[in-house]
Order: sequence, then structure tokens, then C-alpha cells
Amino acid sequence: MIVGRTEAEARAKQQDYSRYINPEAALALYSGWTGIDFAAYALDDPLRYERNDAINSAVEAFTRADLTRSWTVRDIIEYLGLGGPSAKIIGSPEQVADELEAWVAETGIDGFNLAYVAMPETFTDFVETVIPELQRRGAYKREYQAGTLREKLYGAGRARLPETHPAARHRIARAKISGD
Repeated sequence: MIVGRTEAEARAKQQDYSRYINPEAALALYSGWTGIDFAAYALDDPLRYERNDAINSAVEAFTRADLTRSWTVRDIIEYLGLGGPSAKIIGSPEQVADELEAWVAETGIDGFNLAYVAMPETFTDFVETVIPELQRRGAYKREYQAGTLREKLYGAGRARLPETHPAARHRIARAKISGD
């Protein structure tokens, strides 16, 4: 995700960040996932689906997901070089919020894992610009509820696993801690 105050600023950041892409590193990473030896490819060769013992879905994402597009090795370097294999959203805070809300509306997802392009700028930009926009729209909380995550999931008074849970037997008994 690359956010700027305007779309033009975000695109300028994208262009600047692209200068730091290491093609060999991007291909080494993708080769490790896919089991494909990219030494056999030229930069403008189209990626071909090769079934092997590696992560076939990583190849399918580029070769079979969109049959109208033929990805070249160069395209893959550019795509993976900024933020890895994650979906890319580039734009103003409003545009990024629009896209996130559209994903929620279309798929029913209830959260996002953010991948960074530049550290810590990606997260700082998101927190300082997109979160306030989502809060203004009522799509992001302004404060946290009290309690542990377990209490939020299972109700008040459920801060610990019940005694019937298999993990409960691994607790150190309170008596052992206090010396009783």
C-alpha cells in the first residue's frame, strides 16, 4: 500500500520506491516459492505455468487467475519488488479507504494484513492518513473496548480458558506459585 496526500503524490512515491527494487532478490524469492529457475527466462519472456513440488498457487496467481493478461518476468519483478505478493493499493487516503471498503462490501472480510513497501513510512502514512478517513466514515473504531481478546470473543468473565479446555492442564497451579 502506498498512500500520499493526493494520488499524484502516491504515484510519485511508487516511482521513487521502484528505484530500489532488486531484481535478483525478487526473482530469488519468487523462485524459492515456485521452484522455477528464472535463469532460463529473459526479462520479457512470459511466465509459464510449471507444475512442480513447490507452491503451485504462487504460479497460478500470475498465469491462470487472469487469462487476459500474460505476465512477463519483468512484470513479476516490478510487482513483487514493492510489498511482495500482496494486492497493491496506491492513492490518496480517500482512494485507499474506498478500495478497502469495497473489498469489505464485496467479500465480507473483517480485517486486513498490511504489507509494507518502506519501513516505517507505509505504516505511518496509513495510520496518519487512512485511519482518520476510515474513522470519519464510521468504518474504523475510535477507541478500544475494555477486556482481553478472549473476553471480547467469549464474553465477560471468560478471561481464562475453562478448566475443561486441554490447554488448561498446562497452567502452573496457583498453589505452586505461592508456595502453599
